[in-house]
Formats: sequence, structure tokens, C-alpha cells
Amino acid sequence: MAERVSPPDLDNPQVYEEHDPAGAYNRLFDMADQCRRAWEIAMAWSPPPLPVSPRAVVSAGMGGSAIGGDLLCALAAPLATVPLLVQRDYGLPGYFGPHTLILACSYSGNTEETLSVAKEARERGVPLVVITTGGRLAELSHEWGISPLTFVYPAQPRETLGYGLLLPLGALTRMDLLPDLTPDVEEAIVVLERLQEEIASSVPLARNPAKELAHWLYGCLPFVCGAGLLAPVARRWKGQFNENSKSWAVCEELPEMDHNAVAGMANPAGFARQVRAIFLTSDHDHPRNRVRQEVTRRLYEEAGTPCRTVAARGKSPLTQVLSSALLGDASSYYLAMLYRADPTAIPAIKSLKEALARAPW
Repeated sequence: MAERVSPPDLDNPQVYEEHDPAGAYNRLFDMADQCRRAWEIAMAWSPPPLPVSPRAVVSAGMGGSAIGGDLLCALAAPLATVPLLVQRDYGLPGYFGPHTLILACSYSGNTEETLSVAKEARERGVPLVVITTGGRLAELSHEWGISPLTFVYPAQPRETLGYGLLLPLGALTRMDLLPDLTPDVEEAIVVLERLQEEIASSVPLARNPAKELAHWLYGCLPFVCGAGLLAPVARRWKGQFNENSKSWAVCEELPEMDHNAVAGMANPAGFARQVRAIFLTSDHDHPRNRVRQEVTRRLYEEAGTPCRTVAARGKSPLTQVLSSALLGDASSYYLAMLYRADPTAIPAIKSLKEALARAPW
């Protein structure tokens, strides 16, 4: 665990100038406007005709381009008439066919796993929708006569969640596979704008929940738990702590964690005190999961792990998902500042991609 030594003052503007040279703050705290623009783009898009009615929808992507698919599945589950899945891998399972709709999501358009999915979908006659900023995926879609759903927003993929969720959500709406969620989008934008003001870097630590949460996590292992609608949001928090804060982090999902994770708090001895558990809660949680959250939190506290409950804001499921995600993004950003880490740079992932590019297929 990181040693607790004189972390930077988050109320000092110079901290952000020094440790955020690429301006990640401007993009991570821009979620409301991203959602607004993404919905406008999706509503103006002309969807392709489908040869048959889909029996399943699959969002294919990796990393920051995949989390939107996770959130999409959680949001659409009560609304969709067909199952929604996320594909994080090369190629397609054998049972995907003409009745499966693929959403190929890649911010850069050059993600090799997503490209392999798109190519195989084309070869096998699987209907395909492309969501990207450009790259090889956009080139291929034009070659195949597919009109891609594109946007322009220079950023790291993980900094574009508004686009990553609202574009596929809007695409399914335009294709009549989901009901029109425009009222929910409008509510989400209002709530996000208010939250962005509350957690801005200009708001002092004493009144800033994101800064305060980052201080609470500093030097410890973030352990984020969510149920149902917020289970993929917990995964988003974990990924943001990894990439932005350069921090170890773990996520778990209720009720599954109550069948295994709660048994693993004893060893190594003393480790539980170095963990900080965050329970994400929603008004839309299943009543039994609300009970589980309370009991599970008590078990962790009895084991010596400090815990917090973080409630989602707003009324609609979409608003609660996005508001919870934004608070996690902001907390990971401020934690990066405390660790004196550049939230944009990801040298380990860059090195891995370079090694893969040199390796023959």
C-alpha cells in the first residue's frame, strides 16, 4: 500500500497544472455536455434496415469503449424485448447469426479485438452497426456500405462515457428496439450539470464530496460494490481508479459476492484495514439487495474495513447510472492528483499494445 506522506493540496490550482498537463479534468467533468451532444447525434442518425428482427443485441468493445455496453445492458434489461450482451474478445461465438445485431464500439476505430468481431460479422452475414470516431473500423464500414454512427471528441476512450453510453442507447432507440428515453436523458443532463458544479476543482475539499472521497481512499485499496443497475458502475469505478489514479482497485457484484467474497476477509492478517469499501446504492435496487448491502457492509466493518455507502442521484435509472459514474470519475481524478499521477498517461497499456503490434497474427 502507498505510504501516507503529505499528499498535495487539492484546493491549490497549481496541483492540476503540474499533474494534469493534458487537461483530463476538462473531459472527465464534461459528461453532461457529452450526453447532450451524443443524443443529438443519435437522434439525427439514419439506422440501416435490418433483414430480420433481432433476437439478441451484442455490444462488442474493449476497455473504455466496452463499459458503455455494460451500462447499456443494465439499463435496457427491463425494457428490451431481446437479450443484450457484451462481447470483450476476438471473433464471434458460433451461435451468432442473421438474427443477432452487433454494435461494434471502438473509440479509435483501431481496436484489434473489435475489428476482428466486425470482420467476422461481415463474413457471416451478421447485421452490424459501427460506433466510432474513425480509424480502420470507419473505413471498413464505408467499404461495406454501412453508415457508421460517428462523433468527434479528442480524448482518451475512458473520458467519453457520455458518448459511449448515449450513442448505442440512441441507436437502439432509433431502431425501435428500445422506447424513447429522451425525458430520462434530459433529466440526466440537469442532474449531471448540478453535480459537476458541486465537485468542481474550485469547490473546497470541505464541501466537495469527490475530493473528500479521494482523501478517504488515499493510500488504501478501493473496493467498490454494486448491485443490479449499478453493478457495471462499480466496474467503471474500478477501471477509472486503475487508469486515472494508477491505483490497485477491486469491484464486486451483489448478490454474488455474498456467496464468496465475504468469506475472504481474514487473510493476509491485517489487510482488511488497508481496504476501503464503497457500496453504490440506487432507488432501483432489488429490495433483497438493499438488505444484503446493509448486512454485507456490517460484515466488512466487523472485519476492520472502513465502509461507505454512496447513493445515486436523480430518479430515472439512466440518471442514477450516470450520476454515480461521474462521482467515481471525479474521485479517481482527485486520487490521481493525490498520488501525483498524470491521469491521462497509461504507459503500461501503451507498452502492451506496442508489443502486440510487433507480434505476428
